[in-house]
Amino acid sequence: MFLLLSIVKVVVVLVIFLTSVAYTVLLERKLVGRIQNRWGPSRVGPFGLLQPLVDGAKLFLKEDMIPTGVYKPLYLLAPLIALGCSLLSIAVVPFGGPITYRGVKLFEISDLNTGLLILLGVTSISVYGIALAGWSSNNKYSLLGALRSSAQMISYELALGLSLVGIVLRTGSLSLTEIVKVQSVHGIASWNVFGGGQIIAFVIYLTAAYAETNRAPFDLPEAETELTGGYHTEYSSMKFAMFFMAEYGNMITVGCVATLLFLGGWTSPFGDLLPEMQGTLVPVVMPILWFVAKVFCFLFLYIWVRGTLPRFRYDQLMGYGWKYLVPVAMLNIVGTSLAMAVFP
Repeated sequence: MFLLLSIVKVVVVLVIFLTSVAYTVLLERKLVGRIQNRWGPSRVGPFGLLQPLVDGAKLFLKEDMIPTGVYKPLYLLAPLIALGCSLLSIAVVPFGGPITYRGVKLFEISDLNTGLLILLGVTSISVYGIALAGWSSNNKYSLLGALRSSAQMISYELALGLSLVGIVLRTGSLSLTEIVKVQSVHGIASWNVFGGGQIIAFVIYLTAAYAETNRAPFDLPEAETELTGGYHTEYSSMKFAMFFMAEYGNMITVGCVATLLFLGGWTSPFGDLLPEMQGTLVPVVMPILWFVAKVFCFLFLYIWVRGTLPRFRYDQLMGYGWKYLVPVAMLNIVGTSLAMAVFP
């Protein structure tokens, strides 16, 4: 029964995750269209809702070209590493209340007491996909894009990891479920971003997350005006689609992690103020709805920033990470430690 339920959970989460990736692309195209006073996709299906299916079919059916000068083993392996890390990281993310059936937690693929550590480890490995793609393509633009991306991800990974230390200190655990449980007592007043005093850590995490996922205004590895297409210049068809899916999958994962660590996870922002609604499905459905709503707000902010801010220069990007984010993240750790010592 444990094996059967685990397989069902993996399949269901995989289908929902990949569908979310497809419709996050549509959401971005629609929102950026509105920001720029355009319609966005509106022809395929009602309100353009079938556009992701058409885009997927187009990428799948395109001719798969492999340039003659590439190093083929790594050239083919790179998109698999990028997409694999993106899919693997969602396995430790709990997305609903701790409801069990025959001793198996239904709303979490894997319940690990070091879930946060696993997430940071897996996201660190994803840089290899980009680095290998640029090097194996035998193209100077791809190589420059990969070098930029490697330096950028390693730099901002440090700030991102340091921003989470305050939460680990406050919670005393690396388990994502435990971190949510600590924030569930008084609703929004218990969330780490407000009641936990981690507003600075949240801003650092937000900024580092944009850079980690190579999103505007930190999308220097793909800078079209300088590097044509960056590390995926030589990729086409489904291999290009895999990089595309990995980027948007990482966006969703980053949104899920921000929701769990800073915004109370699947718990209600009203805490104990609202009476518990009666019913068999309400305790199951409401936590998932709260979780999805918070992740949606995070993705909306992601896209809003992309449609608003211009791209950084590369020296500004690196200087901002090392001169500002890392020192402020260290000061936040010191401040959190002092606050916990003075007000235990």
